[in-house]
Amino acid sequence: MTLCTPARTTNRPRVQRPHSPPKGPGRFRVAGADLSASVAVFLIALPLSLGIALATGAPLQSGLVAAAVGGLVAGRFGGSPLQVSGPAAGLTVVTAELIQLYGWRTTCAITVLAGLVQLGLSALRVARSALAVSPAIVHGMLAGIGATIALAQLHIVLGGTPQSSAVANALGLPAQLAHARPAALGISALTVAVLLCWPRLPGRAGRLVRKVPAALVAVAGATAVAALAGLAVPRVDLPSWSSHALPGLPTGPVLGIAAGVLTITLVTSVQSLLSAVAVDKLIAARPDHGMGVPRSRLDRELAGQGAANVVSGALGGLPVAGVAVRSVANVSAGAVSRASTMLHGLWIVLAALLLVPVLDLIPLPALAALVMVVGLQMVSITHIRTVTRHREVVVYAATLSGVVLVGILEGVALGVGVAIAVALHRLARTRITREERDGRQLLHVRGQLTFLAVPRLSRALHQLPQGSDVVVELDGSFMDHAAYETLSDWTAGHLAHGGTVETTGPSGARIAEPAPTAASAAHACCRPWTPWHNHQCGERPAERAESETPERPAAGLHLASGIGKFQRNTAPLVRDELARLAREGQTPSQLFLTCADSRLVTSMITSSGPGDLFTVRNVGNLVPLPGEESGDDSVAAAIEYAVDVLRVASITVCGHSGCGAMQALLNAGPDDPPTPLRRWLRHGRPSLERMASRRHAWARISGRLPADAVEQLCLTNVVQQLEHLRAYEPVARRLAEGSLTLHGVYFHVGEAQAYLLSGTDEVHSYDDVFTQVMPTEALEPARAS
Repeated sequence: MTLCTPARTTNRPRVQRPHSPPKGPGRFRVAGADLSASVAVFLIALPLSLGIALATGAPLQSGLVAAAVGGLVAGRFGGSPLQVSGPAAGLTVVTAELIQLYGWRTTCAITVLAGLVQLGLSALRVARSALAVSPAIVHGMLAGIGATIALAQLHIVLGGTPQSSAVANALGLPAQLAHARPAALGISALTVAVLLCWPRLPGRAGRLVRKVPAALVAVAGATAVAALAGLAVPRVDLPSWSSHALPGLPTGPVLGIAAGVLTITLVTSVQSLLSAVAVDKLIAARPDHGMGVPRSRLDRELAGQGAANVVSGALGGLPVAGVAVRSVANVSAGAVSRASTMLHGLWIVLAALLLVPVLDLIPLPALAALVMVVGLQMVSITHIRTVTRHREVVVYAATLSGVVLVGILEGVALGVGVAIAVALHRLARTRITREERDGRQLLHVRGQLTFLAVPRLSRALHQLPQGSDVVVELDGSFMDHAAYETLSDWTAGHLAHGGTVETTGPSGARIAEPAPTAASAAHACCRPWTPWHNHQCGERPAERAESETPERPAAGLHLASGIGKFQRNTAPLVRDELARLAREGQTPSQLFLTCADSRLVTSMITSSGPGDLFTVRNVGNLVPLPGEESGDDSVAAAIEYAVDVLRVASITVCGHSGCGAMQALLNAGPDDPPTPLRRWLRHGRPSLERMASRRHAWARISGRLPADAVEQLCLTNVVQQLEHLRAYEPVARRLAEGSLTLHGVYFHVGEAQAYLLSGTDEVHSYDDVFTQVMPTEALEPARAS
């Protein structure tokens, strides 16, 4: 007999999703949506790749190489199937600086080294740590890069040549404006006008033509005008592939090359991972809710980006990263698999080989104008509003200024420093207020209690009258040792002088137990995980009875009070974790199917938190057999979603003692009216028949037999519902693969005791024995109010 304990499966085998394109043995079949999406992405990527290569000062072919490698290599091996990778505008500044310092061949070698570093980081499984970087720093970095790009490309738009830094470009702009070339300026103005106006075309015809990417229309239109008007403007010049420059051994200062590798690794990794998370949100927002599209696996995505950078650098291409514009186009076009990303890379290869004469007609000012608009769009008004709302505009501005004035690494370092300073300032901001309420002294401490707040805390405590009844409310999530000692020492002295002290707050811990006075009796009943009637802190019984009127029912007050306490006490503790889950989406390890009984609190008996359990509750924890006419597909839908989409590692059926549904099953008669409850409970009749067959010898539970027929049916029902689960095709398939396990749990409410079903590999061979696991201490009965 073995003990079946839930286990997380990290390396889960991939199975075919319900809506993914079919694949036969040895064949690669592409869905129509993937084919059309790949063409849409290709039409956007082609001009952007040439424009970014122009902005960096690299050979124009290097942009096509990076786009092709990003599609084929990162698309095949990355962990975000619908994310499109290629040359990114965010890498323009650092790549241009490396080319100026070390030359193109050394820059390619640096790209290869950065890819190898990404592969190493992926092996260490640190991808999610990149998400810990403050969004204000990331947005500030991208905005600084965008401003630098726009300043540099503005010189080409005006017919000149950009300088080596953003400051030099800004200082040289007046002279460039004085010597602007009309032909280049006209082509650039046409490109910008089309880029801005094309998405805003009105009417039904406008909606149809807007499906053609604005970047393609703008560059194609500028190319046609320049050719027909015979304008003398510089054009794309793609050299022969036979003379394409490949990487060489790095030459230059070791520290400088290492800094370049670190910068490319940082920018490409953070941008790609944040883009992958954003792509997941876009997929979930589609009308089909992304059914059939697996969620991003960030460590694999980092490995895919590393492999793409190694290949791109080795073939003489620009650094590769996940890019938002092309990824959004891919998702919006309805792509359903990584085939769309890979096909877009294939179209880039064909264009680079077959369309060279056409590409050579493109005016360079048109590409410069395209990249300039992309750079300006990186300074997002939405991001500025967001960081302002969260009071992090100082971090954003510091990072942006540092990137523009000094460099990317220096700007990010400055942003991190300012973010730390802001965090310390907030940590030191502790508000301490004092008031008298109902004859008691109330000291309210809002914020984090650290050694920085100890002088003010000590002053406020010693201003309280000796011998008084004091309540200290701690409205914060952290208290360091210095503050703890200060509060403990004062509490001991105050108690010695005949006073009482009660400390309340999110932690629920009392530093000193107050004497059982009338003033403190109302607080003595507060305990976590107990019903609402034990949480009426600060409200005397007379006040509570007076508040429970027909016009103001107690239940409504309980709910409002509970929500208020959550916002004050619990929300500050879980806000960061919930924000992370909101960004990354849910990845629960278990489908937990249990009864709707109000006494069964799943998070309490499993010690789980947000994101751990995908929970389904119904009357009697029943799993209708597949195909039965139940009129309610909610359980079947939840099983399909959890097993096929969320890829849970285990399913648990949890029954409990004193189940009203099992009691109703036992008491049901043939002439009972067919109410909704009776119709639902017919799914429990197999459990009743199983128990009546008497083919199971029940073992003792904590040294005793089941107390009565209800408890025996509650136990039998768990076993029967596990058998029903095996009848579902997704569950049977995953069980056969070995990537899913089933578990049964029985919770005795009166004993506050959980039991885990144990047995052999098959449910039907279980001895129906429930074994005690992880005994929970009996909950102390709540005191009378």
